Parts: sequence; C-alpha cells; structure tokens
Amino acid sequence: MKLLDKTHKIYLLDNDNFDFPSLEMMNDDLVAVGGDFHPQRLINAYENGIFPWFIDDYNHIHWFSPNKRMVLYPNEFRLTKSLKRTINNKGFVVKTNKNFEEVIRNCSTIKRKHEDDTWIDENFIIAYTNLYKLGFAYSIETYLDEKLVGGLYGVLINDVFCGESMFAKEKDASKVAFYHLCKQAQQNGIKLIDCQVHNNHLASLGAREIPRVEYFKLLKED
Repeated sequence: MKLLDKTHKIYLLDNDNFDFPSLEMMNDDLVAVGGDFHPQRLINAYENGIFPWFIDDYNHIHWFSPNKRMVLYPNEFRLTKSLKRTINNKGFVVKTNKNFEEVIRNCSTIKRKHEDDTWIDENFIIAYTNLYKLGFAYSIETYLDEKLVGGLYGVLINDVFCGESMFAKEKDASKVAFYHLCKQAQQNGIKLIDCQVHNNHLASLGAREIPRVEYFKLLKED
C-alpha cells in the first residue's frame, strides 16, 4: 500500500496483501483505490470501517470511509402508523437468506430517483454472493403471494450490520424488510446498522449521522 495523493490521503492498494489505511491515515471520504474483491480483502475492509462503492473506467475499485457515517441503532427504527398497518395487513412474508443472489440482482437493476446508473455490477454481485456463501453476507427478503417484491442485503462484522442496498417492487416492501432487520438485530445482539451515507429515506426511518471516529469506536468495541 502506498500513498497516492498526499493532500487527500488516498492510498493505492497492493495486490499481494489485504492491508487498508488505519483511522489515523484517513482524511477524505475516499481512502483507497485498487485491489480486488478477494473475500479476505472485503472482510478486512469492513473490519476497518471501509467499503467499496464503485469501479472506475480504469477498473480500479474505490474504497470509502465517510467522515460522517449514517447509522441506525436498531431500537431507534421509526415505525409509523401507516407502516405498522402495512406490516399487519398487507400480507407480506419476510424471510432471511432464502434467495441472496436474486436480492442483489434486483438491487442492481431497480430504477431509483436521481440515479442514472448503478454501482452494483457483476463484479459486486459475484463478490458479495461469495461472502454470503462464506457466512458473512445476509439478505432480508419480502414476499407477496410467494413472489420476491423487496429486500436488502449487507455484511455482518463485529455485531454491526453493514447495509449495502435495498429494493422494492411493491410499496413499502423494502421498509418492511428493514423493519424486520432491526427486529432481528435486537433479538440477536446486533448493536448497530451501518447505512454508510446520508439519504432522506433512511433518515425518515430513524437513521442519523455520527462522526467517523465514533463509528470506529462502535465497530471495534466488544
């Protein structure tokens, strides 16, 4: 690993080891480029508060650790009256880890407001499906009439669930999956859901930003 940009403290990752910059070595949100999607590299990244966001035109992976981290404490999920009615009356069935690859593929193709393209390409799909097979990645799936209509996936590291993406083909289907994620988190001792970067949808569900230093403390504590 070598320093690529001294001003912004961006590092070029080595191909022959899986090291990442430590907290003290970080400055901006983008902390490193390069490397690959070897499972151990991905695990090391999440253990160090870092995640891959996209691959550039030169086939370099960009690795991020935001200065302001969007997180949700599972007991702070904001369950509105309308969502509660949906959960009770809509007929959604929620399952875990029954169809991980279909969830991530739906996340890669679903159309989103204010986004022209997706960062979840085939490289990401293969990498995270491998993590799922190794027991590090999980999916929460929402079904209606036995059809997959919503869900989310992410990586579980040190009792922190690092959410990656979600999708919905029916109104509130992803919110229902997120509600069940928070419910399962409380039941299984997961202390934090990492939402990565701010968006209004997550904020409406109770997520908030904390400093990167605080996130690292939560990630590292037993």
